[in-house]
Amino acid sequence: MLQIQNINKEYKTGELVQKALDQVTVGFRDSEFVAVLGPSGSGKTTLLNIIGGLDRYDSGDIKINGTSTKKYKDRDWDSYRNYSIGFVFQSYNLIPHQSILANVELSLTIAGMSRKQRRDKAKRALEEVGLLDQRHKKPNQMSGGQMQRVAIARALVNDPDILLADEPTGALDSETSVQVLELLKKVASNRLVIMVTHNEQLAGSYATRTIKLLDGKITADSDPYELTDKEPVSAKQSKLAKVSMSFFSSISLSFNNLWTKKGRTILTAFASSIGIIGIT
Repeated sequence: MLQIQNINKEYKTGELVQKALDQVTVGFRDSEFVAVLGPSGSGKTTLLNIIGGLDRYDSGDIKINGTSTKKYKDRDWDSYRNYSIGFVFQSYNLIPHQSILANVELSLTIAGMSRKQRRDKAKRALEEVGLLDQRHKKPNQMSGGQMQRVAIARALVNDPDILLADEPTGALDSETSVQVLELLKKVASNRLVIMVTHNEQLAGSYATRTIKLLDGKITADSDPYELTDKEPVSAKQSKLAKVSMSFFSSISLSFNNLWTKKGRTILTAFASSIGIIGIT
């Protein structure tokens, strides 16, 4: 259960101060498909970034399953992002020289999961988005819609409580956009999905709830939700955990990159992979 309470966020550039979010208060159910709408500069992407722990609020509070984040340290936010949040962006951010399966596995590799475990979880995620039979292909062998479904599988592979999607259909045609939204609607049957979009028509057709922002304030909410004192807090346990990659996994990933990207400088690639070991 996610509660946003009186959140404020400002961005300062010299003497210019932009109020991105202004006393935003909103609650979310454990499973629903929420579309956040608004013109450019309305604060919708800032709200998504703050919910996902990619940005910090200036004042107010975010409560996750009843627990305040006011005293969260960097490692707490890191674990929250890695284990409770899945991200889907307009750009697919897939590694071009890796297979679809390897792309979905990547976060599990960084988390230090065993090869068998991460492979099984990645296959289940690809099956959920209907792409298990495409797992050995490279991103450049797939359509835009397929690549976005791979990105969704990658976001789901850790079984996050919350899936955040920032303009996931922005680069897709109308037919493919419908397919992606159908998939997100299905995903929202057992978790919270929050999507930022400009497409009010599609949002109204597929989301179970729409929230409109303007100048950093919520101006409309089709199905508001507030946690009252009489309601029980969700029993979901925190997924906060330390993130680490094993030495073997980092070396394996290094040599895989060296083999597939032969034109890159060996020392640069190897040094980069060794640096990954420092994520402990």
